[in-house]
Amino acid sequence: MKALLKKARQCVAAMVVCSWLPVAAAAETDLAVRLDWTPWAVQAPFHLAMQKGWFKAAGLNVRMEDGNGSVSTVQMLGAGDHFDVGHASLAAMMIGRDKGMPLKAIAPFMTSTDIGALVPSDSDIVGPAQLKGKKVLYTAGSLEAPFIDFFLKAGKLSRSDVDLLSVDASAKAATYAVKRADAVISTIPFILPSVTRQRQSRPLPFSDYGLDMVSFGLFTNEKKLEEKKEAIGKFASIVAYGWQYIMDGHEAEAVDAIVAQRPQARLDKGILAEQLNALKPYFPQDRKQQIGMINPDDFKKSVSTLHKVGSIRYKLDPDEYYVKDLIQPIANVAPEIVK
Repeated sequence: MKALLKKARQCVAAMVVCSWLPVAAAAETDLAVRLDWTPWAVQAPFHLAMQKGWFKAAGLNVRMEDGNGSVSTVQMLGAGDHFDVGHASLAAMMIGRDKGMPLKAIAPFMTSTDIGALVPSDSDIVGPAQLKGKKVLYTAGSLEAPFIDFFLKAGKLSRSDVDLLSVDASAKAATYAVKRADAVISTIPFILPSVTRQRQSRPLPFSDYGLDMVSFGLFTNEKKLEEKKEAIGKFASIVAYGWQYIMDGHEAEAVDAIVAQRPQARLDKGILAEQLNALKPYFPQDRKQQIGMINPDDFKKSVSTLHKVGSIRYKLDPDEYYVKDLIQPIANVAPEIVK
């Protein structure tokens, strides 16, 4: 009898262990995230969330990989093999979707374009008209390229009127900073703090010339959304909360988190802080619009701009570029984060 009781206890114990294991394995969902570029301030909420354990608190096992441009990140998410979520310019994502990639925006953070030209502060260049005969740097194949002609047209110029030089994106800041060009076209909040110590400069935002559209945000592949909708929604909600947390006076903490999460990058905290400050004007200025929430008007203006420059057709309605209502209050996603 004792032998039978012992055997029964062993079976019960085994059943308890076996019933617990699947629950433990399902407690965390793996998410692979492709970022836009090498580490800079626009990635602050991702690194902050990793540093503070916010993703883990929501049951997410997040793996982040640095990128080499919005276009590249869009192409990788469009393939749908390796990544669940992408962070890049949502305008680039819209161009990809128009071409047939099964992609949709899930959380737009910057709702105005950050692309523009940078010119020396001591120059007489106040708009595209004064770029005639000047050497202007840009990167062929990048998101900025299709907008150059329209920008120049605002100054009654064409490409033949300027010395337009394509260089690798990683070389633009240094080339311009050492005065090998008169202007550079790029992402303003990234490049301005990087060059201003060597060459005081001011921006000419493309949005001032009728070229406004959504910028950085999160997007995903429709197949991945079907497979991991709850986890992707949690991730987007945490990143959106991270941006709000940073904007509420925690910029220094965010800078420290970027440096801690990417020690091999040898980042300059001063430049990161300046980049964060330079990013603020591109976020929703209406306090009633929560960071990360979908505003249909942002996509309407983006469709208009992208069609105007020939980057997309009017094949899709603006609301076909995004998924609404994925962003949830952080208290619903991971209550312990805000305790």
